Amino acid sequence: MPETTVAICDTEPIAIEGLRCLLGVAEGLRVVAAENCLAEGVEAARELGAGILVLDKGFGMRPVMEALRALRMPERGIRTVVWGASISDAEGLRLLHAGAAGVVRKTANLETLLECFSAVASGANWMEDGLIRADESPVRFGRAPLTSRELQVAELVERGMTNRDIARELGIRTGTVKIHLKHIFEKTGVRGRYGLAISGLKEKGILMAPALM
Repeated sequence: MPETTVAICDTEPIAIEGLRCLLGVAEGLRVVAAENCLAEGVEAARELGAGILVLDKGFGMRPVMEALRALRMPERGIRTVVWGASISDAEGLRLLHAGAAGVVRKTANLETLLECFSAVASGANWMEDGLIRADESPVRFGRAPLTSRELQVAELVERGMTNRDIARELGIRTGTVKIHLKHIFEKTGVRGRYGLAISGLKEKGILMAPALM
């Protein structure tokens, strides 16, 4: 497998060294930069043309999202893996939509980390197994077709938006959003809003994950 260069940007020097050691024994991966400042980490990845940039969610969701948007331009050629001690369902979805190619927790074992890096290096998007609970049923081709409004609601759920955010975006009441979601769940057979989101992302070919395929 061709060598993929990796830049690490983490708030904790000990985490940087731990990941550097883990990746040092991995075939096809080579760490070329390690920084504990977000701006310097992004700049190092750009200057060195790193294939993968590992970003710590500990820098804060807003700064990380801004960095992802700045790095998502195709000509940069940098694919970003966001990892963190704690990543919620909604945060995982927001990170994917902002441009993250991989989302994984720091508690993941080495095999899972390497699977993430391998998928991202190959051009796929990847999310850790179990980070988001998903149903196997497809969203658009469920038991009954979704209405245009239900499709809008499903799209916004995929972006990690709350019911209140969706209501504001569509100019409807929060209670109406709940009704739409109830109908979507009944029509698709999907259980839960994050199962709905992951099902939609899988259907579009945006996401792969070991237990979600």
